[in-house]
Amino acid sequence: MGFQSILPSAVVAVVLFAGCGPAGDEEPEVQPGAEAAAEGAMSAAEVSDDVSCWLRGATLEETMERPSPLGQTDIDLDGHVGRFCYGRPSANGRVVEGGLIPFGEPWRMGANEATAIHLPFAASVGGVELQPGSYSIYAVAGEFEWEFFLNSNAERWGVPIDGGVMAQNVGSFSGLPRTMTEPVEQLTVNWHAHEGDNGHLVFEWGTTRVEIEVSLPDHVH
Repeated sequence: MGFQSILPSAVVAVVLFAGCGPAGDEEPEVQPGAEAAAEGAMSAAEVSDDVSCWLRGATLEETMERPSPLGQTDIDLDGHVGRFCYGRPSANGRVVEGGLIPFGEPWRMGANEATAIHLPFAASVGGVELQPGSYSIYAVAGEFEWEFFLNSNAERWGVPIDGGVMAQNVGSFSGLPRTMTEPVEQLTVNWHAHEGDNGHLVFEWGTTRVEIEVSLPDHVH
């Protein structure tokens, strides 16, 4: 997308989902001209149709037919609307924690294209200040703590997460997983708004729930 983070280069960190493993990695053949980008600012009256998930060699309709369909979660902060894009693998009887979500390894937090957050406005994600733009996000999950990494390259397939990808990290932050009593079959990300200018992206899969805070910087209000 050509956007740059306002973070100093010293904050560059490492890693999310070296793959969704067997949870679905159905990479399509790349077709010429099959690129979509998230762009444009929007007013409170405009919904996130103006913020598109980047797709590699597929139409939006085709992504819904994948074994791990595309998920789109709108982020509404006091009328500023962004979008979170991710593949939605299902457990299908397999172990999620420590299995489909590998412990101690980069995990892309989904399937197919890189999991991404599209922000047509400046925002703080997990305490990392970001300029308007599109960023991929991945994590190194652990039993008691997750480390999340924000990356300037959002227009890529989700794997591999190698040194070339990691070199484009712009910041990292940690989160604490919580155990749920009722398991969630298919990876789900919801937006929970709080007081208009901040809220949480809530990840749920298997019996694990983890939250990422997203908020507006003071100068955006």
